[in-house]
Amino acid sequence: MNLDFGFLSGDVVSSFILKGLVFSVQLTLIAMVGGIALGTVLALMRLSGQKWLVLPASAYVTVLRSVPLVMVILWFFLLIPLLIGRPMGAELSAIITFTVFEAAYYSEIMRAGIQSVPRGQVQAGYAVGMNYAQTMQLVVLPQAFRNMLPVLMTQTIILFQDTSLVYAIGAYDLLKGFEIAGKNFNRPVETYLVAAVVYFVICLTLSMAVRKLQARIAIVR
Repeated sequence: MNLDFGFLSGDVVSSFILKGLVFSVQLTLIAMVGGIALGTVLALMRLSGQKWLVLPASAYVTVLRSVPLVMVILWFFLLIPLLIGRPMGAELSAIITFTVFEAAYYSEIMRAGIQSVPRGQVQAGYAVGMNYAQTMQLVVLPQAFRNMLPVLMTQTIILFQDTSLVYAIGAYDLLKGFEIAGKNFNRPVETYLVAAVVYFVICLTLSMAVRKLQARIAIVR
């Protein structure tokens, strides 16, 4: 094979790849924040002990964790416009889909984190006059977030990797930027190889940061 990477100049990076990288990072951050927020609500619903809260939250998590992400992406992109009566852009569809989908996974992480907090902490909150909501907000959730922070970050790395699936609806992500550059310069093999290296470097760097964070949390404990 005659590989030639000479076409990957600064202009190519700024014109094609940087735009996709920005959207991939934005999608990851928005889906992370929204997914953790919605996932926390789902976790609290499942731990509430009230059937009218437990059943819908459990069904939500079970269904989404049992369906491939690419199918959910296509569902939102193709079916939601039919329901609302107007088209929805690929980028907005991707943001909504990833937030809704990742919430199911963050929910399980948060549920495990909440259950890792000793029961005595909850009883102590009740003892000083707090209700259920105040105990969760002021006592349990801060400790749960600290316990689950490395796992949450690991799931976020997986989320960043999964953003490449938005190619199915034509959203302009990092992989799409490499693909377009490869087509324009007739070098698809080279661009996909470089894309793999870029994803590897980003994810490896984030994984090393998570390990350092995990070690620091272990020292605090």
